[in-house]
Amino acid sequence: MDIVTLGAKPGMDEVLPPGIVDATEKLLLESGVANEIQLRWSRSRGMVSVYEAFDWMLPGQFEAFGHRKAFFERHVRNEIGAGGATQVLVLGAGYDTMGWRLAPEFSNVTFFEVDHPAAARLKAKGIKAMGQYDNLWLIPADLGKQNSLDVLKSNALWDQRARTVIVAEGLVMYLPHEAVQNLFCQCAEIAGFDSRIVFSYLSTGTDGRPDAGLWTGLLLLILQISGEPWLWSIRPEELGPFLKDTGWTNASEAADAAYKHGVEFYGVATK
Repeated sequence: MDIVTLGAKPGMDEVLPPGIVDATEKLLLESGVANEIQLRWSRSRGMVSVYEAFDWMLPGQFEAFGHRKAFFERHVRNEIGAGGATQVLVLGAGYDTMGWRLAPEFSNVTFFEVDHPAAARLKAKGIKAMGQYDNLWLIPADLGKQNSLDVLKSNALWDQRARTVIVAEGLVMYLPHEAVQNLFCQCAEIAGFDSRIVFSYLSTGTDGRPDAGLWTGLLLLILQISGEPWLWSIRPEELGPFLKDTGWTNASEAADAAYKHGVEFYGVATK
């Protein structure tokens, strides 16, 4: 619902990718995740105020969701247009609509989305109602338990030699350290030469925990209680060696990704 509410915030239409709000509303409705009343409330000024009120805990994080969407879509478009990528892989896609929106525009590119089976099932229902594209594939898999290499190898359309853009948006902080290492290693194995992985991550604080600013302790407790704890983080200066060990080269500076919105940093790496 974040994107729907962001669409009601003045000025965010200049940040959010074109068409993302309408597509998100339609997907949530058609998949059964939300109804008309919930969507109407989500796009209300009152809900915008509720989100803004919670920014005291994570300053700027509400708008950061919009900047994050814009960042990832900008890099995917650039890698397809200027870089010649022919595959896009979105990990932990959730109800993101980028693949559905870009698939008809880039008919020569194959879009793959991997997400937890429960979410993937509902999303598939919504996509079917909205209009399925032949170059968009939704793959149900639990990346916390399944090897992404095996998951994609089982799909006859996946080309391990193709130049690929891999998207890990708002994902790695929810995985344990070993799972994050494995994920980056596996992505290096399944993507062709000069592929890219674009991701967001949290920095590590002086206490060794993910750093969310002044209210880190309270936020981590809330996330723990809600069943979605942050598990992985890394200091920006340590990112290069980590990526090198997993088969990638840090390109964050060259890709204008060495900055953050809210509490998240953005990263880009090349193979």
